[in-house]
Amino acid sequence: LQHKLALSDKPEASVEMAQFRPFYISGEVQNPGQFPYVPDLTVLKAISVAGGIRRSADYGPQLGKDLVTAKGNFDISDDLRVRLIVKRARIDADMAGKTSFEAPKEVEGDPRLPTIVNDEMTILTADQKALKLKLESLDDLKGVLQAEIESLEKKIVNQQKQVDLAQQQLASIGPLAQKGLVANARLLDSQQSVTDLQGKILDYETAILTAKQAISKATQDAIDAQNTLSSSLAAARQQTEADLNEAALKVNMQKGLIAQATDPATTAAITNDQQPTLLYSLVRNVDGKTSEIAAKEDTPVLPGDVIKIKLAPLASQ
Repeated sequence: LQHKLALSDKPEASVEMAQFRPFYISGEVQNPGQFPYVPDLTVLKAISVAGGIRRSADYGPQLGKDLVTAKGNFDISDDLRVRLIVKRARIDADMAGKTSFEAPKEVEGDPRLPTIVNDEMTILTADQKALKLKLESLDDLKGVLQAEIESLEKKIVNQQKQVDLAQQQLASIGPLAQKGLVANARLLDSQQSVTDLQGKILDYETAILTAKQAISKATQDAIDAQNTLSSSLAAARQQTEADLNEAALKVNMQKGLIAQATDPATTAAITNDQQPTLLYSLVRNVDGKTSEIAAKEDTPVLPGDVIKIKLAPLASQ
């Protein structure tokens, strides 16, 4: 904050947790999906939040519904993921001052890519055009003010010549007035003329100072415009990265739901009407690396975790 706002001292700030990242649960629960995180959450508590374990009687119709829902949610999350990847590339290009950018290789070949890239290029062009017009307008203003300063400086030179002539005239009248050869009124008029001419020079000098201040302000406005764009791009880059991580988690979760809905073990459990054994695991992202760890009902759950509940293969299989 001190750097971005150009503060002389470091600002005092306090931070408190307003909201945790949600957790996700997929598999053999009544209501798989995304839920708000609360402290001291365990796998068992998360299952309760999701409506408990799915009942065997619901498996048949529920599987078909889960598959359709998971595929639909997967398409939505994957589309958002692709758009965010392209948006991140556009922001990086904008921050680097580039006028265009290449489609990221990680989404290369996606049929949606041309439309998304075109939309982001429109935003990139608009951002840079707005900044360019702002800077050009300020440059034009500074040019006008500089021309005004040069004109005033020429007026001061001419005005000073008139002052010099008036002072010469006053110097010639003074001795005559002392001898009584010239009326005092004429002497006063000459003195007033010199004073008026000198006053105009002061006015011109004041106008020059005002114009120089306006040039300084225009220069600062140009710097502020560039800094504002840079700050907004940095904030957008950070938010895009966070949104992209969330979209990736949702894509992985929906993949798990699709796989679970088409798992042969689930179908076998429905057919045999047996009570299956459940396996728990947590998919956790740490420092950008995703890993899956085995879990139990009392295993603590962290914000952003994906809880996977699967049917263990039956002994008869």
